[in-house]
Amino acid sequence: MRTIGKSVRTVVCGTALMLMALPGISSAAEHGGMSGMKMDGNGGMKMGDHGMMNSGGHDMMKMGDKVFTGKIGPWHGEARLMDMKAQMEHAKGSGMKMEGMMGTHHIALSLTDPKTRSRVTEGKGTVTVAGPDGKAATSDFMVMQGHFGADVNLPAPGKYTFKTRIESGGKKGNATFTYTLK
Repeated sequence: MRTIGKSVRTVVCGTALMLMALPGISSAAEHGGMSGMKMDGNGGMKMGDHGMMNSGGHDMMKMGDKVFTGKIGPWHGEARLMDMKAQMEHAKGSGMKMEGMMGTHHIALSLTDPKTRSRVTEGKGTVTVAGPDGKAATSDFMVMQGHFGADVNLPAPGKYTFKTRIESGGKKGNATFTYTLK
């Protein structure tokens, strides 16, 4: 009985790590429903340090479409956009059930200090997305698995403008970039 319990616990923990970048998890974390969440020194939230790899062995910053590379204040930044519907289809195919989708896409913003080449893993920020209809919505970034992540809605094909703002270690940066959803 103990062996079965340990195996189940291992599978559950591995699955939870893999799903941390997905919408329902970030929503639960914002409402205090996840252990492993903690406040960082800048008033933002931070997930436990589980590294950049999820339990499936995929580097989260290599998933999705690269939509930006360049300077964000004092840092080098890379932004990737993940289609959550595609992620949910993948999860269904692997027998996992996912609920609570908060947006159609997940934006993952990775920041690196150009001098030390270390990742920026604490801070807070926002992303404002303006769609082809001219409507804009702002979401807060959360630090999760080595990147700043937020769930955003891109409901229709067209050109979207992303305006990011980040604060970390007393430094600030912002970047604006576009993405065309087909």
